[in-house]
Amino acid sequence: MGSAADRMTRRGLLKVAGAAAGGMLLPRDVPAEDKTPEPKGTRMAKVSIGVNMEFVRHDDKSFEWGVAKAAELGYEYVEPMVHWGRELLSEAGYFHSVSMLDDPFRIKRACEKAGIKLSGLSSHTPLIKPEIGTEYLKQAVRFAAECGAPVINSDEGPKPAWTTEEEDFVLMRYTLHEAAALAEPRGILIGIEPHQQYSKTPAGLDRICKLVDSKAIGINFDTGNSYLAGQDPLKWLERVLPRLVHLHAKDISTQQSEKERGKVTGTPVGCACGDGVIEWKKVIEICRQAPRDIVFSVECGTIEQAERSLKHLRGLLR
Repeated sequence: MGSAADRMTRRGLLKVAGAAAGGMLLPRDVPAEDKTPEPKGTRMAKVSIGVNMEFVRHDDKSFEWGVAKAAELGYEYVEPMVHWGRELLSEAGYFHSVSMLDDPFRIKRACEKAGIKLSGLSSHTPLIKPEIGTEYLKQAVRFAAECGAPVINSDEGPKPAWTTEEEDFVLMRYTLHEAAALAEPRGILIGIEPHQQYSKTPAGLDRICKLVDSKAIGINFDTGNSYLAGQDPLKWLERVLPRLVHLHAKDISTQQSEKERGKVTGTPVGCACGDGVIEWKKVIEICRQAPRDIVFSVECGTIEQAERSLKHLRGLLR
């Protein structure tokens, strides 16, 4: 059994080991974990670059072809567009959109094969028309959860001709409440985009996003739409930064600006990033102060524009 001194030594060692296991004592050569909270404002959010699938809209190719092309150009993320029901062009492989009646793993497999990630789903539906928007968004949430997209993007859509403004906000609240109820337990974020009659101003977008008290509802800021609506996109971006979940990187050419600014609330796609009026260096600086990492989803109309957009944004990120 050993001497009393030996037994005391063994008991002492066991006591020390037990204290260390309980977090009461650590060996000198193993530093304790630093529990000091990180000072506010010291962490810089990561800005990554993706592309909305609209860049292949005019190439008459399939979704899988578009994903492979985005990866070939060097994009890290892609934002697919999803739709309800079935339509000829997508079914025949001549259009990039994917039906939400299809298998969500179709999107997942295509991205895994190409070595690219999902920034979100372009799932625009009129929140203001609950007979469409409610079930559409609920299905988009479930689809996103299965295919691995963290965000679904939408906007209020064109208003019905017969409703009042107050009625419109009640209708939107209903749609968003139903969608958020599915999004929260699945960890999916809903990005509301400035695009239509109410979201064309900072106050209007704020009002929509505050209709439902849900951590699932955030903002997908669109640099081009905000500019065309006559707003200052940099000031607006700073205003929504705490709620930013995704960003549509849309540049606007000088020609389009002169023709449409202040007259429209949005546009499908812009020009190549760097060819227009948006100050991308400042956009990046602002987004690096966001509370979460942000993906810039480039919205342009051609493969060539997508290639130049990536080159321009990469240069600024370096």
